[in-house]
Amino acid sequence: MDIRLDPITPDRKCAFAQLINLYNFNYDFTNYLNDDIPEEGFFYGDADYYMSHEKAQNFFIRVDGKIAGYAVIMTGDCHYLDDATAHSIDEFFVTRKYRRMGVGTAAALQVFRMFPGTWEVCHLDDSERAQAFWKAVIGAYTNGSYRICTKEDDDLVGIIFENSSLL
Repeated sequence: MDIRLDPITPDRKCAFAQLINLYNFNYDFTNYLNDDIPEEGFFYGDADYYMSHEKAQNFFIRVDGKIAGYAVIMTGDCHYLDDATAHSIDEFFVTRKYRRMGVGTAAALQVFRMFPGTWEVCHLDDSERAQAFWKAVIGAYTNGSYRICTKEDDDLVGIIFENSSLL
């Protein structure tokens, strides 16, 4: 299985927007957000935001050339860190077909290797799947050298680590 990250170009924005909508409404977040489908039929359509954001780098996750998900990496736009050079995963999605096959782990590790430095990976506090996934991936990658951040009255949990010495 060939797992690669493919930069999302402006001509692929429509496919990116569809994946964002799929991820945020039909797949993972309906259990947490309790929102209804808006009249226009799209729950979440921030492809324009991510495509034009100067701090965002967007990638399709591909398996054997087929789109299997996406990742949005931000630099200097973190929830817990006040560091203009820190990286964060703003969005990370692997379609159900490719889950539990090592695709997410391989894609996450590729992302980390592409961007050396300080990292913040956040997930919803209520998402046991995301919590287990990120702790396992980051724990193995850093040999357990990470810290957890939370804020009172916040629904996010941040995992902070440094990877410069791991590359």
